[in-house]
Amino acid sequence: MAANASVAFDLPPLPSYTLSVRQPVLPPISDSLLALILPIVAYWALSGVYHFLDVNDYFAEYRLHTPAELSKRNRVTRWEVVRDVVLQQIIQTIAGYSVAYFDPIEMTGMDDYNVAVWAQRVRIAQRAIPTVLTVLGVDAAGLAKSVSQNGHSILAGALAGGSYPGMVQSIILDTGAEVTAPAFAGWEMALASFVYWYFVPGLQFLLAISIVDTWQYFLHRAMHLNRWLYGESIRRLPDSKNTGMLTRSIVTFHSRHHRLYVPYAFGALYNHPVEGFLLDTAGTGIGFLVSGMTNRQAMWFFTCSTIKTVDDHCGYAFPWDPLQHFTSNNAAYHDIHHQSWGIKTNFSQPFFIFWDRLLNTQWKGEVKLRYERARENAQKQVDLETAQAAEAAANAKISTSDEREPQAAVVSTEGPATRTRLRRKTVDSLKGPSHGVPGSVLHN
Repeated sequence: MAANASVAFDLPPLPSYTLSVRQPVLPPISDSLLALILPIVAYWALSGVYHFLDVNDYFAEYRLHTPAELSKRNRVTRWEVVRDVVLQQIIQTIAGYSVAYFDPIEMTGMDDYNVAVWAQRVRIAQRAIPTVLTVLGVDAAGLAKSVSQNGHSILAGALAGGSYPGMVQSIILDTGAEVTAPAFAGWEMALASFVYWYFVPGLQFLLAISIVDTWQYFLHRAMHLNRWLYGESIRRLPDSKNTGMLTRSIVTFHSRHHRLYVPYAFGALYNHPVEGFLLDTAGTGIGFLVSGMTNRQAMWFFTCSTIKTVDDHCGYAFPWDPLQHFTSNNAAYHDIHHQSWGIKTNFSQPFFIFWDRLLNTQWKGEVKLRYERARENAQKQVDLETAQAAEAAANAKISTSDEREPQAAVVSTEGPATRTRLRRKTVDSLKGPSHGVPGSVLHN
């Protein structure tokens, strides 16, 4: 082996690497499939928690709507909601798995190499420091020398444009020769590691959610501005008895989601299948593909997007819920969009509201009195139905007791005048608040 061969290096050399197939997080399930399963698990797990709070009326002081509103204002049953959500999740799983089938096999083993690549970029970026200092009127060489004399050799190397004469390492070339080469400073490797492991993935996540927000805002808004996309089509059909025209409302596309005037957690993905595919599945899929995420990053992205969507439909405004305060787009904000008076505003979902602000579609009116009127009207309906049910039960009980009472045969020996008095007495006894027929009708 030749030792101390002379080789010129402009930058610290990159390490070698060996690729191998990345093992799945949860064998035998592949990472691509797990990225599709986790959002579904998160959806029903979080929805289950909120449903438990709903049915037990816990934290009622933080509810946006009362149980009376939930039962009277919505135009769809819970079974229909569950059915359509499961259908959408089946479709998105099939679509996601179809795309993942054509993805190349993910490999591992290049992490140290990629960190070193970023460290080289950091070293190259330092070369601009002397030029910037000179433009600012600072003697870069003199400043670096002064700083070095005070014992700050690392800072001096950065000020000198990434020159670290004392930082060297011994490496073995492919030829077997051992040479001395420059090495990275500790702070360069630390910064490169941060950029590779956190900063770049953070930018990818931010890009992906920006794409989702943009996609969903404009498509969502179009579904409200276009009658066909909204789907509330009116069809006039001739009456079978030829007495007139019957009006029938065909609810399709986005209007289906707005059957939920009072949103709840597991109704977050209650959509028409076509809308669910275009708005949710395609939107997040494009965000994932454009941002260049790995399957493991996709697990976080898809799951976080699902959790945020469920939380925005949960029907609670918890002061301690971080998702309610991380952005202005929360359950209270999106709930306005589900009301008849706010349906043409607050289109942004699921993360930020910058498009609503930029395009002036954010609700700016009063909401407190509107919510109070809705609560009062729903409660009046419940009270009325309760009273009617109680009255019907009481009448049914009286009718049942009358039917069971034996009727004795009486042979009257009185004259016509006496029978007339008895008939009038019987009619008068039927008058009263508990009887369903007015006394005036009985007298006629």
